[in-house]
Amino acid sequence: MTSPNSQSMNPATVAKKLGIYLPATPQEFQDSVITRADFAELQANPPEWLAELRRTGPHPRPVVAQKLNVSIAGLARGGVEEALTTAEITALLQAPPAWLVSERATHAAVRAEAQRVRDDAVKKDAKKARAKAE
Repeated sequence: MTSPNSQSMNPATVAKKLGIYLPATPQEFQDSVITRADFAELQANPPEWLAELRRTGPHPRPVVAQKLNVSIAGLARGGVEEALTTAEITALLQAPPAWLVSERATHAAVRAEAQRVRDDAVKKDAKKARAKAE
């Protein structure tokens, strides 16, 4: 799969970049070294196993956190330590347990505060720019 002069990545890196759970991939993928060209091909023309894995899971924790709209730490606080399938994620969203409701509220508050800080920084920069222009 690799040529002597091409840059390559290990399967864990490729899985992370593709947003897939490495243990759920075919053994051939797990045992290979993937070049950047191979990676680009996987992105452009995903094989059926990759499309199915993205569609139904199991999904790695960062993807689960994104789909549930919580942080990875929030998943851990909620007791979710393993990869979840799309069906399991859907079930959680349809009947959210108390921890999920709480973590989603916390995550939303953190994002709102981060946005407020960014907005304040933009205002300060604009004020400095106006002061310099005068």
